[in-house]
Amino acid sequence: MSLSNTQYDRIFRQYEEQQRKNRLEEERRRTDVYERIPKYRELEDTVASLSVAQGKKLLSGDANALAELQKSLADLKNQKKRLLLDAGFPEDYLDPVFSCPDCQDTGYVNREKCHCLRQAEISLLYEQSGIRDMLNQNNFALLSYEYYTGEALVLFQNAVKTCQSFIKNFNSDYHNLFFYGTVGTGKSFLSCCVAKELMDRGYSVIYFGATGLFDLLSGAAFHTKSREERQSAYSDLYQCDLLIIDDLGTELTNQFTSSQLFSLLNERHLGKKSTLISTNFTLAQLRDRYSDRIFSRITSNFKVCRLAGEDIRMYKLQ
Repeated sequence: MSLSNTQYDRIFRQYEEQQRKNRLEEERRRTDVYERIPKYRELEDTVASLSVAQGKKLLSGDANALAELQKSLADLKNQKKRLLLDAGFPEDYLDPVFSCPDCQDTGYVNREKCHCLRQAEISLLYEQSGIRDMLNQNNFALLSYEYYTGEALVLFQNAVKTCQSFIKNFNSDYHNLFFYGTVGTGKSFLSCCVAKELMDRGYSVIYFGATGLFDLLSGAAFHTKSREERQSAYSDLYQCDLLIIDDLGTELTNQFTSSQLFSLLNERHLGKKSTLISTNFTLAQLRDRYSDRIFSRITSNFKVCRLAGEDIRMYKLQ
């Protein structure tokens, strides 16, 4: 998990806010009961005074004091329950209020992350990724081979198997993926499939179209953003578990973008952080467009998958 301390602070501020709201709800319920059932408050006062009295007996050596207290408290509890039910309240109406009863709104159960905390992490990862809406239309549940025939079908099937292996072994093996081929052959679709599966497993995924990525990098490099924003941007790009760069080659390529791309790929490789790149370029066009060291970095450190066929998006419009 690659959430930053700032992001965890954000999550736990939400927990604190929920705890505050629940305490207010508990107070509102108790006030409501006291107003409608005056006898209930009297019984609660009795519980307090009885506990003090029996405690004094216990300290003075009365061996029966604890058993008598337990019996009396059980009787008072039953009386309070009957009062609530008779007034139309649920018997647990004044129990502590928790949004997540399993962890009691702490985020942890026996020092392990509660399911609600894991869900909060995943939700933040989806928000951070930039592709929440895209994943609704692009995921393995919607996978279809009907638009492919011949060689294109074989290439797509192999790419799907590569993606599934990449996901299965993501935690144990460091790998990168590179999809290339003509427009509309499933590169972005498979990228989203991989992203969704990994985010649902709790990994951090950042998605960028190439143009947006280099706009971000140029803004950070030339100080159009605050120092904190620049540090956050670089941290996300270099430290997220998977970085997806879609449509490489659509950006304005120059010496700056080439150097930034190499630096990004190199730093992620050194840190064993996976990267997925898709492009409409052929390998020859990629070599001509970028430096030899970028081409070498991709062809030597990435699993390369070619996709082919007609533009699926055009089929779907028919």
